[in-house]
Amino acid sequence: MRDITGSVAMISGANRGIGEAVAAALHADGWALSLGARDLASLEASAASYRTDITGGGDRDGGGGPAVTLHRYDATDDGAAERWTAETQAAHGRIDCLVNNAGVAYPDGFDDLTEQMLDEMWEVNAKGPFRMIRATLDHLRGSGEGRIVNVISMSGKRVRGTFAPGYAMSKHAAMALHHSVRHLTFPDGIRCTAVCPGYVQTDMTSEFGVDPSIMIQADDLAHTLATILRLPNTASVAELLVTTEPETIA
Repeated sequence: MRDITGSVAMISGANRGIGEAVAAALHADGWALSLGARDLASLEASAASYRTDITGGGDRDGGGGPAVTLHRYDATDDGAAERWTAETQAAHGRIDCLVNNAGVAYPDGFDDLTEQMLDEMWEVNAKGPFRMIRATLDHLRGSGEGRIVNVISMSGKRVRGTFAPGYAMSKHAAMALHHSVRHLTFPDGIRCTAVCPGYVQTDMTSEFGVDPSIMIQADDLAHTLATILRLPNTASVAELLVTTEPETIA
């Protein structure tokens, strides 16, 4: 396993759900964190359990653990990726890992899907990761062992019936981006992992009508990811498929 002492991870959508769980798991594993979310107050509340000194967005913690900085990041803002990256570099001096977790889902069927819904999912789920990768790529290359994690979905691997066609469209686009960047950056020592879970018990899935007892727990997903991020460059995981029930592709 790699020694990640002093390494810095940026995590988008870190204020709830999968992002919140990943932030807590990586911090416990020794990563310094730069956390981004649209709602800074919510981000401060979610980080309170492991960030010892909440004094405002962007401040380092005052305890003995790895530094944690909080930043406002809105994936629909064309300049947000560059601003957050610059803030992270200024605060931490390096960037070793990017976790593209921010996402939005409208589970509406084809007849009810609007252009506005589709545009928002495209902006957040596909263009958001593209912008963040583009903004951080030079820093990740400089790391020598940079890591990119794209939190996608099983909906980026297959389409199940008529459920959420717009969401699946955006996640398939994100998967195409993932593999393009994976091949592009491999010679630079960067390793990319696409995390593709089935239903995860979060606020986002609470109205999907799925039995919560069969859903993946966000903490389990986060701890699995923390282990993958410690693997050396010679043991790269291109896709992590985590399912709640049998799937034809997993």
